[in-house]
Amino acid sequence: MLSDRKRSYWQCKQCLMVHVPAQWQLTAEQEKAEYDRHENHPDDPGYRRFLSRLAEPLLQRLAPASSGLDFGCGPGPALALMLRERGHQVALHDLYYYPNPVALEQQWDFITATEVVEHLADPRGVLEQLWRCLTPGGWLGLMTKRVTSPEAFSTWHYKSDPTHISFFSEQSFRWLAQHWQAELELIGADVALLRKPA
Repeated sequence: MLSDRKRSYWQCKQCLMVHVPAQWQLTAEQEKAEYDRHENHPDDPGYRRFLSRLAEPLLQRLAPASSGLDFGCGPGPALALMLRERGHQVALHDLYYYPNPVALEQQWDFITATEVVEHLADPRGVLEQLWRCLTPGGWLGLMTKRVTSPEAFSTWHYKSDPTHISFFSEQSFRWLAQHWQAELELIGADVALLRKPA
């Protein structure tokens, strides 16, 4: 177990993911209040540049006119717009801003979750659900900062956001890939692409 002045953290011995125990997690109302303070607009060039770290490598791998789901898209679904501009169909689902649970009962060629998995109280359950929604050969694109070491974690700004409760490492994604028998590509410091076996 790790801890700082605000809360404690558990680390999985298998996959090395770090998770905040339930007693230090925000309520749904507190969490949404934090999200409402974000200002991410689809027409903001800086925000688009940020999202392109996932969008561009994913676009290079998608077949033309693929259909996908932007999971946890937030109030300004810029990534969905960027992918639509390149000829793909993109549905939205966000617990607070675009609730669309029926999307989680459908099949998709790709699913994106940018700056989402660090907010999940049940990351394994949610990721398993998303994986089941992918067609064979489909792509799951995740963007989240990665834990590199206990020493770096102790002073990491990323964990100071009270809505950030699940922290993945390279080993976490390698564990997932092995568990799913998936192809894994780690791109830069914060993008993971996992391909479902065809």
